[in-house]
Amino acid sequence: MNKDLEYVEKVLAGNTRAYSYLVDKYRNMVFTIIVKILGNEEDAEDLSQEVFLKVYKSLGTFKRKSKFSTWIYRIAYNEAITKTRKRKHVIQGLENDIIENYTKDKATESLYELSSDKQKLLLEEVLQKLPENGYIIITLYYKEDFSVKEISKITGMSESNVKVTLHRTRSKMQRLMYVLMKENLISKEL
Repeated sequence: MNKDLEYVEKVLAGNTRAYSYLVDKYRNMVFTIIVKILGNEEDAEDLSQEVFLKVYKSLGTFKRKSKFSTWIYRIAYNEAITKTRKRKHVIQGLENDIIENYTKDKATESLYELSSDKQKLLLEEVLQKLPENGYIIITLYYKEDFSVKEISKITGMSESNVKVTLHRTRSKMQRLMYVLMKENLISKEL
């Protein structure tokens, strides 16, 4: 975090080359957030560039009350949601009626029968089927090690809603893994 602030200060002092450090560090996660919301890699690439331009122009408004990563991910999230609303694109989530037919215990039991490589493939398949908020919250929490409070700042959701979304998404993931195994949707890959 201190290194981020150091580079922010360098950029604000006129060293525009220092901004490339921040872009390099955060471009993958910014792209991941945006592509999951937009559902289109080309649009996500364009919007990612727009986000980094907006961040650059707005560096002077960064108040340092949160981590720089929280601030930039919040901007990416908001820009992607705004673009989605403008084009009135509806992102489809999981079909709850399919998922609700399976119990957590049955899913857990079946998962333990798979090798770790097969579990990883299955996890990647499941992650791609999550609704945008669930995917982003799971990714920020588990892959980026953000706290519930930080995720709340990024998404604009209350901390309790973040916790509920984490819980529900984990449950959906577990049941969806079982559904995918049961229906042999990824049997060739496994």
